[in-house]
Amino acid sequence: ERKALVSVIQEEAGKKPLLGICLGMQLLFEYSLEYGKTAGLSLISGGVVPIDAKGLKIPHMGWNSLDIRRPRGLFARIPAEPYVYFVHSYYLRAEEDVVTATAEYGVTIDAAVQKSNLLACQFHPEKSGAVGIELLRNFAAMAGEGGRG
Repeated sequence: ERKALVSVIQEEAGKKPLLGICLGMQLLFEYSLEYGKTAGLSLISGGVVPIDAKGLKIPHMGWNSLDIRRPRGLFARIPAEPYVYFVHSYYLRAEEDVVTATAEYGVTIDAAVQKSNLLACQFHPEKSGAVGIELLRNFAAMAGEGGRG
């Protein structure tokens, strides 16, 4: 049953715009080290590893600014260095050129990615006020155009 569900998700993800949020982002990658090494959907190369907080509180909970690397797609019309809300103890290390925004929390966190019609963010846009609403509007607009941004 799990294999059938995974294959359906992998097949459909190539056809439709998809936005992964927090754990939904992490599932798009090859593996996670949370609760032992667990396979992801392998839609994007990379893995999820524990945050090495260097004395900072874990989980990383609260507002943090983003360094937007690609000011289009999800980040169209978003001001420079917006604050968004995070809740996580693990973070993505992407192994391909898909990172659209990063944040700093003891390490550089790959905070948002895009690969074709697959988009994802480690932070929670639904908890990120006006910036989050604009991000979700941007995704809805992209989804209406076939997901290419």
